[in-house]
Amino acid sequence: MKAHPIAKVGEIPPGGRKLVTVGRVQFGVFNVGGEFFAYRNICPHAGAPVCVGKISGTTLPSAVYEYDYGREGGILRCPWHGWEFDLRTGEHLVDPETKLKRIAVEIQGEALEKFPVTQSGDTLHVILPVSVVGEGP
Repeated sequence: MKAHPIAKVGEIPPGGRKLVTVGRVQFGVFNVGGEFFAYRNICPHAGAPVCVGKISGTTLPSAVYEYDYGREGGILRCPWHGWEFDLRTGEHLVDPETKLKRIAVEIQGEALEKFPVTQSGDTLHVILPVSVVGEGP
């Protein structure tokens, strides 16, 4: 495993994102209400660069002819076909079995996902296995 610097702590404000490429892996790091989540930049539907999609909310379950909007800043919409994903879980809103590939986010030792992002001073680092990045020893 190797740590790769990806951003300064204040560089990704709440509601923001940063696209990062480390070796062969491109992913988006999202700040959702002060929590960081990272996903590979590949939509599970058709391989679109999903992390460049619109960050928004979505319509919520409601009565007939009523349209309730919510979850602002917590939904990522694929730029090719409009599939919507929950930025906290990576799950597709209609089919939770369809998910974005998560990459871990870790700040000050609190692991949230699979490949950690760590904080050292004012810099965030992603920790990726060498086999994923494609670098030699």
